[in-house]
Amino acid sequence: MSENIVPTGAGPTEWNEGRHGVGPWPADTPIPADPRLDPELLATGDRRNVVDAYRYWRREAIVADIDARRHPLHIAIENFENDANIGTVVRTANAFAVDTVHIVGRRRWNRRGAMVTDRYQHLQHHETVADLLNWAADAGITVVAIDNTPGSVPLETADLPKRCLLLFGQEGPGVSAAAQEGALMTCSIAQFGSTRSINAGVAAGIAMHAWIRQHADLSQAW
Repeated sequence: MSENIVPTGAGPTEWNEGRHGVGPWPADTPIPADPRLDPELLATGDRRNVVDAYRYWRREAIVADIDARRHPLHIAIENFENDANIGTVVRTANAFAVDTVHIVGRRRWNRRGAMVTDRYQHLQHHETVADLLNWAADAGITVVAIDNTPGSVPLETADLPKRCLLLFGQEGPGVSAAAQEGALMTCSIAQFGSTRSINAGVAAGIAMHAWIRQHADLSQAW
């Protein structure tokens, strides 16, 4: 776990405009000799959406630190009709230190929902589901599809593999038949109301957290 290098009094915890972050490094406080620190952020302040331990760090240093403790969990997204959901999935994957988010189909997507977290999250593109499944097989990673279909295993009681790729489809069509055929199993999320499906971005967050509860070292959480 990275140590927070921001000392008490190293700038306001919030900007006057109400934005979160820290101000410029105070002139009367020595700057640590730390190559992870970004001179521009030290001079102008750090308003990024990062945990306090990463204040003033270079982007590359943050990625390297997360890389040292990423989980063996991968997330795959079959070409969403509403690609705003992709940003939500990427942001959640970053929060859980997911290894890589795999996007199948269209390469371009609306990054606004990611809230800049895509700068710190590994992304990989695959043209087809077959390409994704071949990649997973070569990497020794087990694919688990997430969809509410007949015969699916309740996510709430499923034993998820540690080296796992959770595969999500669109809210309407769901996971493709090819994807389900290539998966070890398909897991469903229990629902009790009238809606036929949960928002795909929300479903991805629920499934990721199910994996976290089973396999993550919670002592390493921020």
